[in-house]
Amino acid sequence: DYIKSSYPQEHNFTLGGELKFTLGISPAELESGNHEESSGSILRRVLGKGIASAIRIDSIGFEVVIAKLMLNEVDEGVTEFNVEFNMSPKETMQYDQVERAAKKINAALSQAMNDGDMALAIGSAAKSELAWIPEVRDRVVEEFFFDEDITDNEGESRIGDVLDTLDDEDDFEAQRDSEEKDLPKSKKTHPKSGKEFDGPFGMPGDTIYAKDDIFLGGGNGGVFPDYSENGKNSAPFKGELGPILLDAAMQRAVQRQPRVIAIGDVHGCIDELQSLLRRCDYSPGDLIVFLGDLVSKGPDSLSVVQMARELGAIGVRGNHDFEVIRWHQAIKSGADPPVIGSEHYQIASTLSKADLRWMYSFPWYLSSKELNALFVHAGFVSGIRLGKQNPRLMMNMRSILPDGTVTSKFFNNWPWARLWDGPQTVLFGHDADRGLQQYEHAIGLDTGCVYGGRLTACILPEKRLVSVNAKREYFQYRRKHFD
Repeated sequence: DYIKSSYPQEHNFTLGGELKFTLGISPAELESGNHEESSGSILRRVLGKGIASAIRIDSIGFEVVIAKLMLNEVDEGVTEFNVEFNMSPKETMQYDQVERAAKKINAALSQAMNDGDMALAIGSAAKSELAWIPEVRDRVVEEFFFDEDITDNEGESRIGDVLDTLDDEDDFEAQRDSEEKDLPKSKKTHPKSGKEFDGPFGMPGDTIYAKDDIFLGGGNGGVFPDYSENGKNSAPFKGELGPILLDAAMQRAVQRQPRVIAIGDVHGCIDELQSLLRRCDYSPGDLIVFLGDLVSKGPDSLSVVQMARELGAIGVRGNHDFEVIRWHQAIKSGADPPVIGSEHYQIASTLSKADLRWMYSFPWYLSSKELNALFVHAGFVSGIRLGKQNPRLMMNMRSILPDGTVTSKFFNNWPWARLWDGPQTVLFGHDADRGLQQYEHAIGLDTGCVYGGRLTACILPEKRLVSVNAKREYFQYRRKHFD
């Protein structure tokens, strides 16, 4: 209940609320360059405007005042914000009006937090704040708009935080640490005249955006379209093609009564992929949908990508596919090779232009109304609209804990899929720890082929499962398990 006190005789009362979130910016950075006004007063103004906008407080007849703001640097460059705010009516109200207003505000706050509108509204308020120097303002706006990977010591995030965050470590934790150090600052390059431009596959001369900008500045010429509700208009075909590409492909082959063959994480296992397609009795007209992570760890990533593209397959973006694309962006930005060998760099360096274009086309997820199905690499958070799902979560999540924490780690008793209540059935990969997963509205198909397990497919619409054994263990399995 947000009502802290009420005085029906004098009609003088205050409603109160609290916010708690973290941003990847230090208090010192917030203070830098602000000589005429303290960062505290600027933050109070930004937060007040953002909260008021998110819950449309003017329409209820109230105004927002930040009562208390505490900043705590929880890690180097990471600040925890504890915000207490009051809401007071602009005019005198009767007590029954107060009760109705409190209910509206509670509902508006809950919806703004769940839908992510609170973060967007505060980010918009920060973007229009002129008291900050541009460098500080841009850093704050980036934190609110681009869902930075701000984590605690356990690499976890909470759905209820203003920003959905995630520790996106995967099986290549040690390798990733070295890769992150080697990825250079972005440079701007232009193709030489007379030579065919070979990427990044926006327009020649496009700005190369920072590696941690997951939408690459709103699309980068359509390379990484933002299909969220706020970005649809700038996405290709106004956001209508990417997520429903599957239905379009099915319509083209409808005369052949096609099947859809969803395949779990291949990880470069070309022999097993060929065997699986034979066992599925694949024939032209069938549509293959890869659930991400076609590459890395296994024996022949290049052949897997080439074969998949030539078969007319489609897929969703896995975390390893994303690393390859990031390295290709870095290479085309003028990056030097990494000091320590990186498989993602090698794959990005040797894939053909046609294969890279194909990988760039992968959306975060695919949806089919005809099959009543969704296809994603890692998973979804139940209760959040598809357009509001966090791309990093869709590529990395494995577990949702009882307190709402979303994490990429394997917690044995808390798979995210147990919470998915449909109505669409989700087909996903990424979670080799749990192997084949079957729930009422979710099917997990990563059965650890690259670790010596099996490669598994699900044939739709009948939901028939088919799998083949791995020829051998290609990559040593390592994973910390949690209870």
